[in-house]
Amino acid sequence: MGQNEFQISGIEAMEILDSRGNPTLRVFLELKGGVRVSASVPSGASTGENEALELRDNDPDRYGGKGGLEAVARVEGIIAPALLGQDVRRQALLDRMMIDLDGTETKARLGANAVLGVSMAAARAGAEVSGLPLYKYLGGAMARRLPVPCMNILNGGAHADNSIDIQEFMAVPLGAPSFTEGLRYVAETFHVLKGILKGRKLATSVGDEGGFAPDLPDNEAAMELIVEAIRQAGYRPGVDIAIALDSAASSFVTKNGDYDLKWSGAGIKDTAGIIDLAADWLQRYPIVLWEDPLAEEDWAGFTAFTRRFGNKIEVVGDDIFVTNTRYIKRGITESSANAVLIKLNQIGTVTEAADAVRMCRAAGWRAFLSHRSGETEDAFLADFAVAMDCGHLKSGSASRSERLAKYNRLLEIERELGAAAEYYW
Repeated sequence: MGQNEFQISGIEAMEILDSRGNPTLRVFLELKGGVRVSASVPSGASTGENEALELRDNDPDRYGGKGGLEAVARVEGIIAPALLGQDVRRQALLDRMMIDLDGTETKARLGANAVLGVSMAAARAGAEVSGLPLYKYLGGAMARRLPVPCMNILNGGAHADNSIDIQEFMAVPLGAPSFTEGLRYVAETFHVLKGILKGRKLATSVGDEGGFAPDLPDNEAAMELIVEAIRQAGYRPGVDIAIALDSAASSFVTKNGDYDLKWSGAGIKDTAGIIDLAADWLQRYPIVLWEDPLAEEDWAGFTAFTRRFGNKIEVVGDDIFVTNTRYIKRGITESSANAVLIKLNQIGTVTEAADAVRMCRAAGWRAFLSHRSGETEDAFLADFAVAMDCGHLKSGSASRSERLAKYNRLLEIERELGAAAEYYW
């Protein structure tokens, strides 16, 4: 195969719909050798202030202003002409070219959705033309660790219309011997939870990420239900299956920096009150991971929370770090957490997301791979999780196909790896 076979010969884009029915982008990339691939970009609802920016049309006559035709135009009119003829295997160079083309801190000119679509498509094309599965192309020959699936089984906050402040309650199969078995553990628990909810005449409708969204008295009731479901499914809480939380605390922080637990009616608490509440919950429930326990501007609060609980649980920063090495570096210096949530579209390129993971690893922190609430059927994230050796991933519940696409791809990867596959918390 000649070198020109690896050269990019065409890049196109189109507007598609994500799992919430809102517009997003699909990018098509073609090489001179005939390889043609596509990649679809997710979209978030609970977003950090410093995330890379999605480009939207802001035309009230189309999709309530959320259209993606401007992003399509940026791909085809600006990015494509700059990248044509480039060797698709030079992922870091291609991503740097797009970052420089944009020239802004938050990718406001081209749009993170436009840039990420091309970045993902380039990685997929590079893998295909190299004759490698995507996870090996991005992670190398030793990429073989399957992530623990942190399955969202109950929703609250911005992802549901109910009386729960915490945005996500996840079941974590840390005691399973393999990814396949871990997925079975939490899928069975999910179905048992549905039976419990039906038996109590509670809603079994689901939120954006597929978790149930019953109207419960408070946050504690949600965790009691999950513990009961774990037991009824035949597993041991805290041994076979534990709980992970995503407070998404920026969604209920007040203007003066307090926290209004308004949905559950628990009232207003300051940072110290939230930390005391966490101490109580950690004693009562088998919690192993807590994402965004405090708001993105509460750096001192994050540090205090991590100082108190960081030797017991994984304290994950999402909105505070937004997959950006600039903020992660500050967090490492201030001991603000011990893990970072990694979202591809928060930063906008595959290379930058990988840089964020590497910075975490160098500091002895963990990286937690994540989908977005507005997803597509694209399973890129599954391969990326294995490539980055992150150890755990959240991709929603066991009830929506755009979430299951990622889990099913991981089942394929584990099957392909066979005895070489690794799985541990």
